Amino acid sequence: MSTLFLRTLREDPVDAEVASHRLLLRAGYIRRAAPGIYSWMPLGLRVLAKVEAVVREEMARAGSQEVHFPALLPKEPYEATGRWEEYGPNLFRLKDRKGVDMLLAPTHEEMFTLLVKDLYSSYKDLPLSLYQIQNKYRDEARPRAGLLRGREFIMKDAYSFDIDDVGLEASYQAQRAAYIRVFDRLGIDYVIVSATSGAMGGSKSEEFLAPTEIGEDTYVRSPGGYAANVEAVTTPVPDAVPYEDAPAAHIEDTPDTPTIDTLVAHANAHHPRPDRDWTAADTLKNVVLALTSPAGERSLLVVGLPGDRDADMSRLEASLAPAVVEAATEADFALHPALVKGYIGPGALGPQARPVGVERGDEGDSAIPYLLDPRVVPGTRWITGANEAGRHVFELTAGRDFVADGTVEGATVRDGDPAPDGSGPLELARGVEIGHIFQLGRKYARALGLQVLDVNGKQVTVTMGSYGIGVTRALALLAELNNDELGLKWPAHVAPFHVHVVAAGKDQAVLDTAERLAVELDADGVEVLLDDRPKVSPGVKFKDAELLGAPFILVVGRGLADGEIELKARAAGSSEALPVADAVAAVGARVRESLGE
Repeated sequence: MSTLFLRTLREDPVDAEVASHRLLLRAGYIRRAAPGIYSWMPLGLRVLAKVEAVVREEMARAGSQEVHFPALLPKEPYEATGRWEEYGPNLFRLKDRKGVDMLLAPTHEEMFTLLVKDLYSSYKDLPLSLYQIQNKYRDEARPRAGLLRGREFIMKDAYSFDIDDVGLEASYQAQRAAYIRVFDRLGIDYVIVSATSGAMGGSKSEEFLAPTEIGEDTYVRSPGGYAANVEAVTTPVPDAVPYEDAPAAHIEDTPDTPTIDTLVAHANAHHPRPDRDWTAADTLKNVVLALTSPAGERSLLVVGLPGDRDADMSRLEASLAPAVVEAATEADFALHPALVKGYIGPGALGPQARPVGVERGDEGDSAIPYLLDPRVVPGTRWITGANEAGRHVFELTAGRDFVADGTVEGATVRDGDPAPDGSGPLELARGVEIGHIFQLGRKYARALGLQVLDVNGKQVTVTMGSYGIGVTRALALLAELNNDELGLKWPAHVAPFHVHVVAAGKDQAVLDTAERLAVELDADGVEVLLDDRPKVSPGVKFKDAELLGAPFILVVGRGLADGEIELKARAAGSSEALPVADAVAAVGARVRESLGE
């Protein structure tokens, strides 16, 4: 440590929000270069290399071969697949000195596809699996939590190439199994959940999520085994309700009721039901959204959902991808006077607002599209806006009095909602995404012309899979899961060093013994960090050792006079006295046991 490039911090950085961020900075594993961008220090690189080694070993076991692409890429391949626009503001765009458009890669599907197209042309060349471990770049609007959500990060991305869908399924399962082995070896608890494909595209995807309260992903699980990212949850559709005898819709004055709560209170006070009170679930909330297409075109959409639910922007964005979704602004309302804020109803929307004979999207269609929550089935009766200030419609019946342009999954999911597969009530939890696997199908191969000759000599389009692991995110998560009030507590298989030897004293015998033990442990295959700093107090050395988080701390100090040294197990918080003569053998045995050897 007298020569190690390291400075530890005694205080938490002011902008560090979570434990992993605070401790990786304080312990000198990383240094902040800019928001969401970090420099790697010697200790951090040692841990990173060990995480990458696990990934590489399991990729090799899965039959995948490593390549490496540049991070700076040309625009044209991404333009061909549509992702130059679809990625929107998250894509780092730049120009070279000749004015040519370039980008910093968020993922490399296009480059892998073109590489295989360049070199392979026959079914005999397939199946093929390639991967890389590479820096990725996304211009996050709100980078946070250190390495957990950055603008530059390291990812392992693998791609499979198969002649048909049967081959794709086999490749997908091989990668899925490899991911299970990776996260099992790293010691990260995870759940595998169904997910949406988003800008990646494809027919099927699953996420590996590490359950933690600091996670940005919300997922659901049921007692029967259903698990999905909340964005991928589908709503069980109720049966339609007969409405032949339903009362006629009627408009009532409802002054000062622009919110669901005020509307329900007014309805119960002035228009009580004979059988029960009105609730928010009896109201139809119509939420006005602004959609921005990848080309920058802005349009409005209204979504109708039960009033006891809120709109979930992440679910709506997943359903309406690749558009960017946000709440409509006052300027949007000003351009559409038919939208009476707080009193919007189906009568001014979608099919009801189109002239007779005009279909959606036809010339002359000026109606704002209208989509409904799947729970709004024919025969359900609602209180909703009458498109006049201070007035609502009661008993407005779906299917009889209004229809929509379609349905959309965009309402909040709640604890206790039924699982789509009937496996019981859903429970919400939070997690960090550490892996994502996709069956891409032929989207990229078709866009970029990746074809091979099949067994009959016919040109066929290759089918692809994509498989990502957040390497730096996994490292941060290991730090997040393995710490206490004193500092980090690395598992032995990823720790920068197995043993931190502390020379706790200025006596030459203490220094000499500490150095001798470090050399002998190193010769025994144990990775050692020796704190030989001559002018640093034992108290500071102990604090640094606990902060840095090696699995074992070997203290050479006052006990040396009696022929003993102290071995502390960082994770267990235990300590034991060892005879100096037996120390190397005993410590080596403890290390190998912790490594599972």
